[in-house]
Amino acid sequence: MAWSPNNSPMNLMQIMAQEKVQERAKNRTLNLRVRTIRHETPDIASFELVDPDGRDLPPFTAGAHIDVRISDKIQRQYSLCNDPAERHRYEIAVLKEPNGRGGSVAMHALAEGQTLTVSEPVNRFPLAGREARFHLLLAGGIGVTPMMAMIAELEANKRPWHMHYCTRSRDRSAFIERLEPHIAAGKVELHHDGGDPAKGLDIARALSQFEIGTHLYFCGPPGFMSAAKASVGAWPPFNVHCEYFEAPDDRPPAESGPFQIKIKSSGQVFDVPVGKTIVAVLRENGFDIETDCEDGYCGTCITRYVEGDPEHRDTVLSEGERKSYVMVCCARSRSPMLVLDP
Repeated sequence: MAWSPNNSPMNLMQIMAQEKVQERAKNRTLNLRVRTIRHETPDIASFELVDPDGRDLPPFTAGAHIDVRISDKIQRQYSLCNDPAERHRYEIAVLKEPNGRGGSVAMHALAEGQTLTVSEPVNRFPLAGREARFHLLLAGGIGVTPMMAMIAELEANKRPWHMHYCTRSRDRSAFIERLEPHIAAGKVELHHDGGDPAKGLDIARALSQFEIGTHLYFCGPPGFMSAAKASVGAWPPFNVHCEYFEAPDDRPPAESGPFQIKIKSSGQVFDVPVGKTIVAVLRENGFDIETDCEDGYCGTCITRYVEGDPEHRDTVLSEGERKSYVMVCCARSRSPMLVLDP
């Protein structure tokens, strides 16, 4: 999943605590061999990654992803889509996007036997615990990848679930053979729209009612995510979990005018020009700022501000949290100066 995920809705302290733990895992790397490459559809390939010496890999839970260093200049995140009970391999799937940022094209150019450097698994899209009586999964296209691990874990634990799987056509539906038993059992519903979302799943209708104990998980392309996000008004936020593969397409324009940032503790003032992010300016001036997605959907670079009027472009912070915090990877400023307290 080239991805870009958003987390299930958590409050700020939960996000920050989780990030500290998962950052340590992300910084531990593994050198893994590409054992097999399988073409799931004409434009989706799955990659089986194993330890070259046959050793067990660090465990993971459903919803986890790994950072994959494809080259010195390209690093991407992909969901693990195999059974979390497996310790001998990781499996990821990648949609080839010729007009993307280059990561998926580079992945599709790999050959079996090559070695990749990856992080240990990190999970920002976990299944709910015992409080969940039922799990409802909505997968749009390549968004099915984290759902595959979820299904395996739910089946192993005998937890009730149902998935709506939305794709253009059957031949463009990844993992269809693996899902066949669940389709036959009525646990997976396929929705093929032929390229016209109006002919696919009626997401608003599917999510119009909330039943106590049900937890919702959705993942897919921007339009799919926007439709799902707009349809959960009846759902308690704690019961809704999502992961973005890329930044939502309804964010403000990518650029705005120049502004300044000031560091409260030192009084330093730096210019943030058009075309450069706050985090880039901070790094240029000696600040060590951790980032992951650099598009406002992972929550890694949460930073407090004390003055100014930020233009928020993330998908993580609640309206209340935006009164005190920004994501410095993507935020701009409407005011001439934004005072940060990193």
